[in-house]
Amino acid sequence: MTTASSHVLDAARGLPAAGLAVTLVPASGPGAPADDGAPPAARHAVTDADGRVAWGEVAPGRHVLTFAAGDWFAAQGRDTFFGQVVLDVVLGPDHTHVALLLSPFAYTTYRGS
Repeated sequence: MTTASSHVLDAARGLPAAGLAVTLVPASGPGAPADDGAPPAARHAVTDADGRVAWGEVAPGRHVLTFAAGDWFAAQGRDTFFGQVVLDVVLGPDHTHVALLLSPFAYTTYRGS
């Protein structure tokens, strides 16, 4: 097992993206965590006041992170180009931190520490 976390920042406002729904699901196919025959267990979370989610222990391998950007922007009365931001990432044997810098019409992501 390894650990993972996420951090979302509202790049347009220079603030944490608090209250944004995020889902983490083991991917299928090459590089995915070992398949035990059970359907992949989705984990659901909402970013805290600092825009962070601590996922705790997860299996290393490919996972899909889905950020509900459209709902989050809509709740603030802001237009956006994105309904969701979907990232297919590989969680390594050590802690993996996935950062997302989000604005209404662009985003960037990186593996943090």
